Amino acid sequence: MADYVLSCCSTADLSDEYFKKRNIPYVCFHFELGGIDYLDDCGKSVTPEEMFKRMDAGEDTKTSQVSVGEYSAHFEQFLKEGKDVLHLTLSTGISGTYNAACIAANELREKYPDRKLYIVDSLAASSGFGLLVDKLADMRDAGVGIDELHAWAEDNKLRLHHWFFSTDLTYYIRGGRVSKVAGFFGTALNICPLLNVDFQGRLIPREKIHGKKKVIKRIVEKMEEFAEDGTDYSGKCFISQSACMDDAREVADYVEANFPKLSGKVEIFPIGATIGSHTGPGTVALFFWGKKRED
Repeated sequence: MADYVLSCCSTADLSDEYFKKRNIPYVCFHFELGGIDYLDDCGKSVTPEEMFKRMDAGEDTKTSQVSVGEYSAHFEQFLKEGKDVLHLTLSTGISGTYNAACIAANELREKYPDRKLYIVDSLAASSGFGLLVDKLADMRDAGVGIDELHAWAEDNKLRLHHWFFSTDLTYYIRGGRVSKVAGFFGTALNICPLLNVDFQGRLIPREKIHGKKKVIKRIVEKMEEFAEDGTDYSGKCFISQSACMDDAREVADYVEANFPKLSGKVEIFPIGATIGSHTGPGTVALFFWGKKRED
């Protein structure tokens, strides 16, 4: 058992069961749905199904990041026990939560000068963030120390690839990622935008694909292009989805057919409340290890 704690934010979009099984404590973001505040706690307060149903019914959503005080309480519980901490946050290209974690860490380092407290900007989101955490948990369990694990995370986090598509542009239009005019014509013409996360951890539109079948094929082609060793890729693959499991399953089937050396089956997780508040239903995201993300 490692003598340090590996932790992350709930926006890694893995299940509560997964986090408990892998011994990874997480700190929760917050969201507001229909005027009521909830924790983004892996669907325990509000299930993804209920959330997207209520969004479709017209309830507004807002999200808020983890506060400095919440980070302090989360870290200090482990520091008090004499354990070091390596914590990963949601990408700075999406949220300011990394800064809040750093402020908390700086204050606690003065209080616990003999302890190590590392904060890593994952430059990742959703279950892509989760795939990075999963890799670090594997290394921790194999006996890698906290210093080496921290260095590996910083050196390799940009090898984690995220590709997204959406069949519903409503929430992309509301969030300003797609203009109202482009969204109107895109919806009318059955356009499914293909996006990825760039080297600064920002979600960037890349291609406009006509039709769901074509975008499902195209997202797997992106994995063939960027995955480590191409179709000989032997790492893990995660998918996250928002109320469109059939589409996610179709992507997973394509991946499993085209990547015969894949490590296990593709794992599919629901997009959590924080990310889902901005994507809405109809988004599928594909995550894998590959070439370093560059400008």
